[in-house]
Amino acid sequence: MCVAELHSPGRTFSRRGFIKLGAVTAATASLATQLGSRATHASAQGAPLRQVSLDHIVDLTHVLGPTTPLLYPLLPKLGLVNLATHDKNGLYANQLVVSEHHGTHFDAPIHFARGGQSTADVPAHTLVAPAVVIDIREKATRNPDAELTMDDISAWEGQYGRIPDGAAVLLNSGWGSRFDDEDACRNVGPDGLGHYPGFSPEVATFLRDERSIVGIGTDTMNVDRGVNTGFEAHKILMAVNTWMLEGVASLGEIPPSGAYLFVGAPRHAGGSGGPARVIAVW
Repeated sequence: MCVAELHSPGRTFSRRGFIKLGAVTAATASLATQLGSRATHASAQGAPLRQVSLDHIVDLTHVLGPTTPLLYPLLPKLGLVNLATHDKNGLYANQLVVSEHHGTHFDAPIHFARGGQSTADVPAHTLVAPAVVIDIREKATRNPDAELTMDDISAWEGQYGRIPDGAAVLLNSGWGSRFDDEDACRNVGPDGLGHYPGFSPEVATFLRDERSIVGIGTDTMNVDRGVNTGFEAHKILMAVNTWMLEGVASLGEIPPSGAYLFVGAPRHAGGSGGPARVIAVW
């Protein structure tokens, strides 16, 4: 539905229609802020109203459950402790017990940067961002230790233009298809290291110094490659308060350029991260 359609002469709405209208209006308002008031009134010079389309909505979140893979076996699996049932209490409620870094999740900068932003500190306006999706599935199929390199960045920018300011750069390695299999996700070799793709330190440094991004993300459980035990991409980018998403689902279902990312990050005091609901719209 486009914004202009909401103002068609003579159009009436049911209660359900008004609920949908409210949701679309709220989403459009957030997009307008990110786009520099592109959905506001026309200017005094008679500039036309800029329309924002919400025709496509893709959930980039894996379902979090007791069998969801963990990068680190020492972390606890998801636990649900039932507190109330419909039969006994007239309502249904549970206590949620979960690691901050489990499933599709958000990493706040404090995770690796001493003094960095916690989940409570990350500004809300950074959680709505243009999505830059870079596909390295072909080389990751050949080599599980594949990196996102400067050649990949140059190829993307050569086709779609400069990475937008305020963007989130997302790595599509094809690893999302392994998410239901912890051993396949971690892919530990005889050397005891995980073998899965990630961001190269060179790209992390470039994004920090040469582009103005708010976050990065990956379909693996770690933005760094498994063999990079120094977590260099984490450290390079979190030092400048860049947030991260790990375990992102369905990246092959959104365009390389043109979508917007809505990150439902947690907001608890002192948090280093937490499970997140991530939505793409365009």
